Amino acid sequence: MAFRSSILLLLSILCITSSAQPRLSGEVSPGSSLSTSFKPDSWLSPSGRFAFGFYQQDNGFAIGIWLVGKLENIVVWTANRDDPVLPANSSVILTQDGKFVIRTEGLEKQIGTDKFSASYASMLDTGNFVLYSKDGHVIWETFRNPTDTILGGQHLLSGDRLVSSSSETKHSTGRFLLVMQGDGNLVLYPLNSPYAPDDAYWSTQTWKEKGLFLRLSITGCLQLINATDSNIIQSITGCSMMANNTIYRATLETNGVFRLYSHWYNGSNEPKQKIEWETPKDYCQINGYCGFNSFCTYNDNLPYCKCLPSFEYIDPNQPLLGCERNYSLVGCQNGKGNEKLFSITPMEFLTWRGPYYNETKMSQEDCSNSCIEDCNCGAALLSYGFCKKQNLPLKYVRRISSSTQTFTSTSTSTSTVALLKVGTRNIEGSQTSLNPPILRPPIVVRSHKETVKILLMIFGFLMFSCGALIISGVNMYKLRFLRYSRLLKTGEDGLTLDFTLRLFSYNELKRATKNFTEELGKGSFGTVYKGSLCKGKEIVAVKRLEKLVEEGEKEFRAEMRSIGKTHHRNLVRLLGYCATDSKRLLVYEYMRNGSLADLLFKSNTRPNWDERIRIALDVARGILYLHEECEAPIIHCDIKPQNILMDDFWNAKISDFGLAKLLMPDQTRTFTIVRGTRGYLAPEWHKNVPISVKADVYSFGIVLLEIVCCRKNMEIQAANPEEIVLSTWAYKCFTTQELDRLVVGEQVENKGLEKMVAVALWCIQDEPVLRPSMKSVVLMMEGVTDVSVPPCPIAKTTM
Repeated sequence: MAFRSSILLLLSILCITSSAQPRLSGEVSPGSSLSTSFKPDSWLSPSGRFAFGFYQQDNGFAIGIWLVGKLENIVVWTANRDDPVLPANSSVILTQDGKFVIRTEGLEKQIGTDKFSASYASMLDTGNFVLYSKDGHVIWETFRNPTDTILGGQHLLSGDRLVSSSSETKHSTGRFLLVMQGDGNLVLYPLNSPYAPDDAYWSTQTWKEKGLFLRLSITGCLQLINATDSNIIQSITGCSMMANNTIYRATLETNGVFRLYSHWYNGSNEPKQKIEWETPKDYCQINGYCGFNSFCTYNDNLPYCKCLPSFEYIDPNQPLLGCERNYSLVGCQNGKGNEKLFSITPMEFLTWRGPYYNETKMSQEDCSNSCIEDCNCGAALLSYGFCKKQNLPLKYVRRISSSTQTFTSTSTSTSTVALLKVGTRNIEGSQTSLNPPILRPPIVVRSHKETVKILLMIFGFLMFSCGALIISGVNMYKLRFLRYSRLLKTGEDGLTLDFTLRLFSYNELKRATKNFTEELGKGSFGTVYKGSLCKGKEIVAVKRLEKLVEEGEKEFRAEMRSIGKTHHRNLVRLLGYCATDSKRLLVYEYMRNGSLADLLFKSNTRPNWDERIRIALDVARGILYLHEECEAPIIHCDIKPQNILMDDFWNAKISDFGLAKLLMPDQTRTFTIVRGTRGYLAPEWHKNVPISVKADVYSFGIVLLEIVCCRKNMEIQAANPEEIVLSTWAYKCFTTQELDRLVVGEQVENKGLEKMVAVALWCIQDEPVLRPSMKSVVLMMEGVTDVSVPPCPIAKTTM
């Protein structure tokens, strides 16, 4: 009897213990959480081969799934990959009410879907992380939301895509795209391309087979499957018999190669990795492998990117980003007279993709002269007697021969010759002799008296030189000591923290600006003057802060903190400052092409559509840098065309950080007095509510509409009353599908126009929470992410 009672008690304990365990190993129940600050920081799959959780990225954390390894974890999926890295106090939790969220600094962000509540989740041995409903149905899974990788058992359905990561260690959006097109073709493209056939650098050529999807089987087969009858249309790779101990993954690499890996577990926890297949094998055949104005070549069988003549790397540390022109177009006039400004450098064995804006049959000499006389021509391709003129930038430049000869200075007999326009200042004169003969003076024998006389003269000269050197040294010491004293005093005022800029005296800038005579314009709290340094060799813009000293000081300190820490190709560079007594001046690089307002509203010839979109992207990238890529987020507070300047190469640069409100790292919103310019102010400025980076997003939305339409947001003299407020009129044209009314007299591709207007309308939503981040804005403008139909902005503009 006692034995039977013991058995019953043991069975009861086992039943209770069993009921307390998860339904599946690897299951995540409501209330479960992960944290960067304490364990656990990940959930393992039942086999322990995959993990979901936090992994380190840059100086913070990201959330993703990785293939677990002793030496290295291989990330196969990332949540919200383009968001800023998460700080050390972040957590992810499956809440009791079924939400799967990231919590950081008091804020929450959803992972997965917010349409359904999850009853539980699982990290599966396939590498799939799944959210389940109460009845066990899948409501969301990472397999249906891939980033740059698919795993064995995963499908890429029609319309799905893989986007490469930006680097091996940073898994944000990169430069290449694999898309399973609706026409049945699996295609590799550069990300920021129109996705036309000429942009593709590899495909399965199955465009006649609609309704296909890509499958990576658990045996390592990459296959295109007909969704209707499940027939295999094309086997891209073969299959393996090692499925039980092998994990397969197909990754779109950062360099644009689509590669299939196997990870074989041979009785150990550390798998052996092997490349099973990749395409393309010739990296230089990847469109966009090298950025604009550069071409791919090989050195010791390794690919590298080389700039074209008269071009320099945008970033020497990242040659894949491409190159930019290092000469100016200032002074160029269509027609005769450009020979002193430009010349042509012929290059053999190079070609690039069009479209060419002019194609005419002519000789090489005539083609060269035609390009020099045409200010729009950046290069020409002479192919089989046809001169094909191309404006910059040049994309998909590649070599078409394995010949080692690259440059040529004479005409050639090859069928294709690239003719590159270069600035004359970049062309060095040819040297007739690199090693001229050394002319030795004849040996002269002098008398003893002559020798003594020469020695005395040398001694006297040395004594005089030493005396002059001592006097100069003393004067230099005094000068430097005084400057150091001023700099030390400035440092005590808190003005030399965290940046290194040149300190000017007031008299220096007074001389440089000729007593502040040539006014360039009026900025916030002060006037901007043209000046010159280094005896006229360096032109600068000097901003003298005026009006109230208290407000001038505030603006000065704001500019010092914000611009002193920033460096971006779409921000105007601060060169130095003056802090003499109560005088406060800022010295900027000089933008000779004026402001975007001049270009859009005052110029007789407005920029074409492609140029305007490039300018809009420049502005968006500059704001994105301020918001997300600085040490601390910076709100500009006064984004408008007058504060967007154009450099020598017509790149847009954001200026006037006088109204910038620098946020501390633990802030996302700040209270501040009303700042900025009417017509560009977000509605929250007038509601006594915290101001966030979304205020800049609103201003950018207005600016984007002005760039698209080449008119001001407010046009009192408009022909029709409905056209007075551009933001209101743009929404009406959008809803009635009459967008062509916004660009009268110009042929613009409707799809691109609709996308830009939709992005702008999202930016000017009345509620800040509805506005996208600048990262999302850039991705939508670049075509990386789709743009949904925007709702009606309640507050169309702020007056």
